[in-house]
Amino acid sequence: QVQLVESGGGLLQAGGSLRLSCAASGRTFDTYTMAWFRQGPGKEREFVAALSRSDGSTYYTDNLKGRFTISRDNAKNTVDLQMNSLKPEDTAVYYCAGRNVIMALTTRGGYNYWGQGTQVIVSS
Repeated sequence: QVQLVESGGGLLQAGGSLRLSCAASGRTFDTYTMAWFRQGPGKEREFVAALSRSDGSTYYTDNLKGRFTISRDNAKNTVDLQMNSLKPEDTAVYYCAGRNVIMALTTRGGYNYWGQGTQVIVSS
């Protein structure tokens, strides 16, 4: 099993930046891919970004690419999400996810480890 714990959420004004962190523990060597998802108020959970733990390659949903950056620190078993130029529509609960099945990085499903989420609220 892998445990994922997110941190770094908060309340901020539009245009600001925030860095979320996901700490992984347990059988972390099982997780080939790590990702961030988000779920806004009244919306379905949506994919944000994914990262390969082996080579660090990344994949983003098109509308967030350029503002959001996913990164890793394998020594610390953390995966971060740097969010810049935040907008009110970025308000959501952000979830860290891990996948222990080898799939193409661009495959948005198949994640079997999830954190509890961290709330981000962007005011206008």
